[in-house]
Amino acid sequence: MMPQIISREIRLLSRPKGLPTPENFSLEQTELGPLKENEVLVRNRFMSVDPYMRGRMNEGQSYVPAFELDQPLSGGAVGGVIESRDPKFLPGDVVTSGFGWREYFVASAKDLHQVGHEFQPLSIYLGLLGMTGLTAWAGLNLVEVKAGDTLYISGAAGAVGNVAGQLAKIRGCRVIGSAGSDEKVAFLRDECGFDAAFNYHDGPVLELLTQAAPEGIDVYFDNVGGETLEAALSTLRIGGRIIACGGISGYNAENQRPGPANLFNVTTKRLTMKGLIAGDWLPRQTMFEDEVGSYYRGGKLKNKETVVHGIDKAVGAFIGLFEGDNTGKMVVDLS
Repeated sequence: MMPQIISREIRLLSRPKGLPTPENFSLEQTELGPLKENEVLVRNRFMSVDPYMRGRMNEGQSYVPAFELDQPLSGGAVGGVIESRDPKFLPGDVVTSGFGWREYFVASAKDLHQVGHEFQPLSIYLGLLGMTGLTAWAGLNLVEVKAGDTLYISGAAGAVGNVAGQLAKIRGCRVIGSAGSDEKVAFLRDECGFDAAFNYHDGPVLELLTQAAPEGIDVYFDNVGGETLEAALSTLRIGGRIIACGGISGYNAENQRPGPANLFNVTTKRLTMKGLIAGDWLPRQTMFEDEVGSYYRGGKLKNKETVVHGIDKAVGAFIGLFEGDNTGKMVVDLS
């Protein structure tokens, strides 16, 4: 019989207005009961914080259910099995789940995905080999990015953007990225192999993008929205494609903003714009893991992380996403 487990967890105390603050959250303790048949006890090692979680903190439902008040938040996590009452899992197995924002949890075996010990650190299963990498890989497949394409990625030094750029380079694309600091621009050029990168604080995005791609772009991987989407619409060539992955520039806006003033370019340039939700691609997760895992094993991909330590730092890490604190994937080490 396992001793009683006391787990700390982050709960949503109130719905943020604008940029979240620490006062919107609480750190609580909960006692986990004994396992039932087909249940598994997991100790989380790492948890993910992601910009999309901001939308779940609002009331109402979009493409994912809203977080409930005074309930633990959820999100990607990777951890080790401590105890199991399901034959598919043994103590010591490594699993990913949606039960982040807590140190321990009990779940049905069907809600866990087993991964190997081969790749270290285990947080890679939240980034390059997790939902982040799946999002980047799926985006390129969504609009059939191919050799010879010129691809522009906004938020390129973030979790999804840098992976998408590296994968596009493997496909034979010319890759341009924008980021919010000179250090991040250097990271894109020197570590990720981007052909060009610019700091969007240095001037109007349209001017900077035109300098980087004077002949235009074929594909825009949108993580930002707003002014950056408008600049891409002006720069895309006829028949261009847009991967609509995110719009972090507007996630904390208290009032909805009007769309791009030049949206009619979709018509005149015969553009294609497709929305991307990574969950739609989970049936192809094994294909993704095989392909991207082989690239990483062969040294063709870099896994970049920003790591904070302790569940008490998780809220600060999440808020930091909107203040540019991360390069690569932001993860919280719970071990």
